[in-house]
Amino acid sequence: RDCTVQRRNQKVVERAPAPYLNEERRQELCQLGLNIMRHVNYECAGTVEFLEDVDTGAFYFIEVNPRVQVEHTVTEQITGIDIVKAQISIAEGGRIGHLEETGVPNQQDIKLHGHAVQCRITTEDPMNSFIPDYGRISAYRGATGFGIRLDGGTAYAGAVITPYFDSLLEKITAWGPTPEHVAMRMRRALGEFRIRGVATNLAFLENLIAHPDFVSANYTTKFIDSTPDLFTFAPRRDRATKLLKYISEITVNGHPDVAGRERPSAVVAMTPNALVAASDAPEGTKQLLDRQGAKGVCDWILQQDKILLTDTTMRDAHQSLLATRMRTFDMVGAAPIYASRLSNLFSLECWGGATFDVSMRFLQECPWERLQVLRAKIPNILFQMLLRGANGVGYTSYPDNVVRGFTLEAAKQGVDVFRVFDSLNWIENMRVAIDAVLESGKICEATICYTGDMQTSTTYTLDYYTKMAKELARVGAHMIAIKDMAGILKPDAARLLVKALKDETGLPVHLHTHDTSGIASATVMAAVEAGVDIVDGAMDSFSGLTSQPNLGSLNAAFANGSRASGVSAEAIRACSDYWQGVRENYRAFESNLRSGASEVYLHEMPGGQFTNLKEQARSLGLADRWPEVAKTYAEVNQMFGDIVKVTPSSKVVGDMALAMISAGLTREQVEDPNVDVSFPESVVGFFRGDLGQPPNGFPKALQNKVLKGQPPLTDRPGASLLPLNLAEARQATEASIDRTMTDAEFWSSVMYPKVFKDYATRMKEFGVVSALPTPVFFYGMEIGQEISVDLDPGKTINIRCLALSEADAEGMVKVFFELNGQPRMIRVTDRSVQVSKTLHVKADMSNPCHVAAPLPGTVASVEVTQGQAVRQGDLLLTIEAMKMETSIHAERDGTIARVVTPTGTQVEAKDLLVEYGG
Repeated sequence: RDCTVQRRNQKVVERAPAPYLNEERRQELCQLGLNIMRHVNYECAGTVEFLEDVDTGAFYFIEVNPRVQVEHTVTEQITGIDIVKAQISIAEGGRIGHLEETGVPNQQDIKLHGHAVQCRITTEDPMNSFIPDYGRISAYRGATGFGIRLDGGTAYAGAVITPYFDSLLEKITAWGPTPEHVAMRMRRALGEFRIRGVATNLAFLENLIAHPDFVSANYTTKFIDSTPDLFTFAPRRDRATKLLKYISEITVNGHPDVAGRERPSAVVAMTPNALVAASDAPEGTKQLLDRQGAKGVCDWILQQDKILLTDTTMRDAHQSLLATRMRTFDMVGAAPIYASRLSNLFSLECWGGATFDVSMRFLQECPWERLQVLRAKIPNILFQMLLRGANGVGYTSYPDNVVRGFTLEAAKQGVDVFRVFDSLNWIENMRVAIDAVLESGKICEATICYTGDMQTSTTYTLDYYTKMAKELARVGAHMIAIKDMAGILKPDAARLLVKALKDETGLPVHLHTHDTSGIASATVMAAVEAGVDIVDGAMDSFSGLTSQPNLGSLNAAFANGSRASGVSAEAIRACSDYWQGVRENYRAFESNLRSGASEVYLHEMPGGQFTNLKEQARSLGLADRWPEVAKTYAEVNQMFGDIVKVTPSSKVVGDMALAMISAGLTREQVEDPNVDVSFPESVVGFFRGDLGQPPNGFPKALQNKVLKGQPPLTDRPGASLLPLNLAEARQATEASIDRTMTDAEFWSSVMYPKVFKDYATRMKEFGVVSALPTPVFFYGMEIGQEISVDLDPGKTINIRCLALSEADAEGMVKVFFELNGQPRMIRVTDRSVQVSKTLHVKADMSNPCHVAAPLPGTVASVEVTQGQAVRQGDLLLTIEAMKMETSIHAERDGTIARVVTPTGTQVEAKDLLVEYGG
């Protein structure tokens, strides 16, 4: 008889085998059923039973324990018959076999052509039990091409998916001549889809189609439940949407770093292709180090008659002139000319110091990626970093295993020369870092921080410096650096100091100075005459003032003498021209210092701190009181015992100066034991000995007042710090940011836990914004502006800003783009139409129950709650302003009546923070 083959759910048709069949006949019929199934293109892979439905009298061939085959037969695709039209025609009286009536030929004339498979793209979330998601589709791009058919209609950019309708977005049907072709074509189509704004099952479908058991039909109806790797998805990077979100935010609301500041006179779009260089970089000092090692490089230096040059443009120059705000994007643009035409520079100072945390804190960049990309593009010049000894690249002391691990990672990632220093010139605090550099095989440039006037000071004398240099040589330093961070080393002192250091140690000497005073070039020339081996300078357009002396001018001054550097003057000018264009984009960060300042001999403020402290003063509303800040800085230095001032010790002095001015305190009040003062945390840590021991010790009376009975450290801080459990720290951080870190990122999280977490949060929201041109990063896009963004080698996206809407009733603005020719729309909150800033209650300074903010800032943490009993000295809360964090402690015992300002509140000086009970 005719046989109809159906796939049936076994639970529905489960019946007892026909009782009148013997076993031999049953086996014959089962084989017959298997043959029939295969004949009609149903690939049965399991076994077959012959069953009878006693209710209807029908017989069934049932596949037992089936391995469900990929559904190759999507009827329309493989028969060419429009089934929906045929159904309607048949319902109207049309007949099968009459093409003019139904379009369906006789059964024997229906031919199968190839194979097909269909996937349904829905807003169901595979990671949430396939529960339908809803929201607005922010971006949509479908798949097209031969063998691909789409059926849908609800999927388009801007479409709102509500929770009240079917979650289906698209049906995608792929056709191919073989099952393998179909699977390949479907995977390609699924990969081309871009649906953003709502969760979809796309990633799940891709995993399913690509799974070898699915392709080979080696599965059952429980396949999804028993195959957990179907739910292992590579996270969607969605980089373009994240960049559009960032651009929209900056376009609508502006960048907080440049708010209220002078904009570039004309936007200069310097790109990484602005300079064309030879593809093959000549060998340089990097290859010398690789072949001969650190000792070999130092021997080579001592054999040179020529003066060697280090360029600081990528690190200390912009740190000193532009508040450390230069982005990797602009450094990459200069890389070709360094590699091809400036390969005979000794080194590039391009990493470390304040650039490490600023890149994460303000530029949304990974400092390690900067190092990696520069190394890839400049393979022939030594890379140099500034390492703060026991402070790493931070502002406090770290456990020894952290300092060692960080240093070894930096060497692994591309640092060749480590300029290691201690902010108080305490060699004991440098030993762990020095040993780690020696362990890495890279060059250890141990550093003497120059301070005061060597020819008049009773502390910082020539004998003080030579003794320090000899001790550094004894502990293994390859080279000695003179770090004149304030630019106060005078020419006569330079002659004496350089000659003495070379005579006493026999090591190469490297001079670093700043031009704050205006005579740094004279100091360098005097040092060269005395036999200094290497000098630092900045490219012309980034030189002078608080930066380093002019590299091009120094190079020209040596050109006709016995110590000519051999560096091309033409190449320096070409490089400087590029940097000139770059600098224009950072006009907002210029310090407006227009001349040398002899006042530096009074306050001895490091060049890098000069602009950063101005930034802090500006953020605290003290920009117009800069002369007072500078004078107070000098007073604090003397009050603290005339200390070496370089990060982080210089930050201690700066924090205290700003705190005194904000609170209206004089030196006499600070030193008076009867006047209560809230000292910044950095100051408390300094007097506790967290940074080490200064040459003259601590002023005891002030130390006692600051510490309030805490015992100070007298040993090396790292000696009392327990080793960090690196595995536990990594696990905890990865859990907090919900992703795996690279080895290098882990060290960022160790150095700056909070800064790194904030950076990781912004990265998750906005993506790799370091790929954006600098004008767009700081100022957003203009209507009609078009840019190209290189996401990866060979992966470039084109973005065009089309229009901005007015803010709606919710304060949302729509920003319209074209992304690679496809429309995109981003909604962003316009903060200018929100409720204006809340005015906080001012504290009654005569009311002992009121605790007032000593300075403007953000409440970083609140440590007490309403009704809590506190004792004198207990921590109430902390206030953060720029990089300065001040802890507010209870001045008396009592009970907290209320906390007025929760975490995150912006406060002004004298705002009421906490109120005691009466």
